[in-house]
Amino acid sequence: MSHEFEFMAALVGKYIMDILLTHGYFLYEDPKERQIMKPYPPLGLLYLSAYLKRKNFAVEIFDGTFAEKKQFTDLLITKKPKLVGIYANLMTKFNVLEMIRQAKAQNCLVIVGGPDPPYYAEQYLDFGADIVVIGEGEQALEELIPILTTGKFEQLKNVAGIAFKDQFGQIQRTPARELMPDLDALPFPDRAAIDLQKYVEVWRQHHGMGAVSLITSRGCPYSCTWCSHSVYGKTLRKRSAHLVADEVEEILANYHPDMLWYADDVFNINHKWLFEYAAELKRREIKIPFECICRADRMNEEVVRALQDMGCFRVWIGSESGSQRLLDQMKRGVKAEQVQVMTRLAKRYGIETGMFLMWGFEDENRDDIEMTIAHVKKANPDLVLTTVSYPIKGTEYYNRMAEENVIVNNLPWEKSNDRDYKIRERHSKRYYDFVNRRMFGELKLARLQQSNGNWLRRIKARTNAKIGKLGMRLTAYQKEV
Repeated sequence: MSHEFEFMAALVGKYIMDILLTHGYFLYEDPKERQIMKPYPPLGLLYLSAYLKRKNFAVEIFDGTFAEKKQFTDLLITKKPKLVGIYANLMTKFNVLEMIRQAKAQNCLVIVGGPDPPYYAEQYLDFGADIVVIGEGEQALEELIPILTTGKFEQLKNVAGIAFKDQFGQIQRTPARELMPDLDALPFPDRAAIDLQKYVEVWRQHHGMGAVSLITSRGCPYSCTWCSHSVYGKTLRKRSAHLVADEVEEILANYHPDMLWYADDVFNINHKWLFEYAAELKRREIKIPFECICRADRMNEEVVRALQDMGCFRVWIGSESGSQRLLDQMKRGVKAEQVQVMTRLAKRYGIETGMFLMWGFEDENRDDIEMTIAHVKKANPDLVLTTVSYPIKGTEYYNRMAEENVIVNNLPWEKSNDRDYKIRERHSKRYYDFVNRRMFGELKLARLQQSNGNWLRRIKARTNAKIGKLGMRLTAYQKEV
């Protein structure tokens, strides 16, 4: 901030709004997202807004989901916010960079946070951002807003968990911020700050069920090598079961959704909490359809029965591969057989199952692919979502690939994201398209054979029954004769 320190100080005390919060997801400008049409409200920003408003800050949210980028620019011109906080992930990065450019053109101070900026802090700061928040944002923004609005930039060094440029243009990183230990201290997300009913209506229009999302925890204690923990860390922190039930009651009363989406990284880790929550919902006579993500190694019949009793109609299970060798390399901590058994168990309880698969991880070979296809056929999930693995910066997977010098990306940072990283000597995208086609083809054939087998068994059973009856009549006839 060499020349920016004086410039930033000149902005102090000029505007009423303390901060404008926004993100880079524009549904109608993304062809793939328009095909899917499953938008979720920005829960992270809604938590920030609720927390800051409780601390008496004036906060507004620009929710770009159903808007156009031009509307963001127009808002900057008309409202003239001094501070703009932008949530960024690898999917929205390019939009975020354009929004940073627009905000700086209107003399705003820009704070960026989310999963992408922590490992690219230098690049975001060079591009124009003034502050990068690393980790959870509630308390960081609570401390940053007074500093930035009063121009006391020398105090930035006292704010934990941020990166910024000092008056000499040197990047400074402060010590990591401790994760918030008590999530019950947080207010419910500020859903009234956006048009949440629009999300419900879009879901209902395109999928027949209006959905609202919520989270019951933060963090994931597992160490999958490809997974980023840059915001919520590796510790599992749960909200009290009764408070989550309070939030569900509020959602049902205000928005009348047909289903819920529990957006936790893993919903079923803590069995004690899960059973307490199930009991709390039952006590309040709340049963609404929902879907969630679960780990197979944390599922059993009691857990599946509880999910069914609560209203779970679809559970997503992170399988990633059917090769135990690759699962162990990923440090998944799960057995392929567990995924198969729990997928079939959930289906027996009438819960639809979805499976996540990842192709191309490290040294995956043809045998691994064969094992994965066989694994999917044995598990027989209702839905399968696949991706080709890519190393996310800051993960163990990325670090190992970088050490082996096999990561390739010939594009400049501002024109690429982590999905553009290529692993040298990996198969082409076309190859994995064929792998997908083969897997789905074999799964369809296996289901058809099973269906025909069941049909043939039913025909055989009916035929045997008729033969048995004829035999009994013949025996009776012979006795009469």
